[in-house]
Amino acid sequence: MNRVLIKNAKIVNEGTVFEGDVFIEGEFIKEIAPRISAKFADCKIIDAEGNYLIPGAIDDQVHFREPGLTHKGTIETESRAAAAGGITSFIEQPNTVPNAITQELLEQKYQIAAASSFVNYSFMMGGTNDNLEEVLKTDPKNVAGIKLFLGSSTGNMLVDNPETLENIFSKTKMLIAVHCEDEATIKQNLEEAIATFGEEIPMDQHPKIRSAEACYISSSKAVELAKKTGARLHVFHVSTAKELELFDSKTPLEDKMITAEVCVHHLWFSDQDYAKKGAFIKWNPAVKSESDREALWKGLLEDKIDVIATDHAPHTLEEKQNPYLSCPSGGPLVQHALVALFEKHLQGKITVEKIVEKMAHNPAKIFKIEKRGFIKEGYFADLVIVNTHMPWSVKKENILSKCGWSPFEGVNFKSRISHTFVNGTLIYSSSKVKDIKVGKRLTFDR
Repeated sequence: MNRVLIKNAKIVNEGTVFEGDVFIEGEFIKEIAPRISAKFADCKIIDAEGNYLIPGAIDDQVHFREPGLTHKGTIETESRAAAAGGITSFIEQPNTVPNAITQELLEQKYQIAAASSFVNYSFMMGGTNDNLEEVLKTDPKNVAGIKLFLGSSTGNMLVDNPETLENIFSKTKMLIAVHCEDEATIKQNLEEAIATFGEEIPMDQHPKIRSAEACYISSSKAVELAKKTGARLHVFHVSTAKELELFDSKTPLEDKMITAEVCVHHLWFSDQDYAKKGAFIKWNPAVKSESDREALWKGLLEDKIDVIATDHAPHTLEEKQNPYLSCPSGGPLVQHALVALFEKHLQGKITVEKIVEKMAHNPAKIFKIEKRGFIKEGYFADLVIVNTHMPWSVKKENILSKCGWSPFEGVNFKSRISHTFVNGTLIYSSSKVKDIKVGKRLTFDR
């Protein structure tokens, strides 16, 4: 049986940091105490003195591109990058090819992950204008939730029929996660940009085309519908100051029916970065103004925003070098999100306890994930050791996503992930991911 004793760690859990030891036996955390002695001759001992031990991050929004878009990334390649980044569980979105909009297609993705994922996994069932019957078949015990694109859709996934939307919101008791951007507003803004710039639209026009107004119009409608129907709504990648008025900071998370997520890139970059980064920070929703970014930080720290995620969405370097109109939105982030947040911690922007709350505890609570997201006896040993005194630089040669580039390329981080455990197995250490695919299907307490 696998046995590991992590000693002298600064353990971060449920709003506190305390020094202690953690004993792993098999897949689970067996014991947590100020001091634990090795009880078995075959016990591997890791001295984590001076380093943080945190629950593995749970990324509630990724696009790992399989099936159908595997030239950009695969579950295997992107879950390897996630392991190196301290993300031990992910929830993947349905806009692969074909779209995961039937139970059969959804299950095929689970089968791929079972054979190839380095970390734990779940997948969203996709809603469309005409698949309500399939949506309602979704098993709440072993599927993360329902994903609706209320803008920026791929394939046939734009849900813009008001009757269909109300039916989905009214009839499913599962969590509904939404991408909110108003298509009509974006279309009008794009027509104006083409009239001004022709085919050569500069990248810095992206936040004007996919504007704050487009985000707010769509998010406010989703929130209004959730309140009307009593649906459990989770709004992905909030990107504007105005949207924050839609969310509540006073209700305890366990009682919230409407929750919100922010992504690392909206906390790190602003529209001032388009001049240098160009297409490499082209996301939907767009990276917006410095004032929006600061408002997002404030909303996060005041608990209007409940989760930090990545929206990891790789494209090839060649695709990203296309002109604006043919350049896809999205980029790889799972390998660098956690260390980017620790960089902000070292700058005094956020506490380690708050990082853990937003990247591990809260996703586990919101999705009701069983026995993950916390450092507790009896929970799965999804654990990460973070050394805040081990500087390194992001370079092409150490980027693990299949696309081979990162918006953080050239950034010097003071912290690094030194160890990642998934289900009790040490799969990442010494800057290498071991070729051990130990990821399990997430289950949900519903």
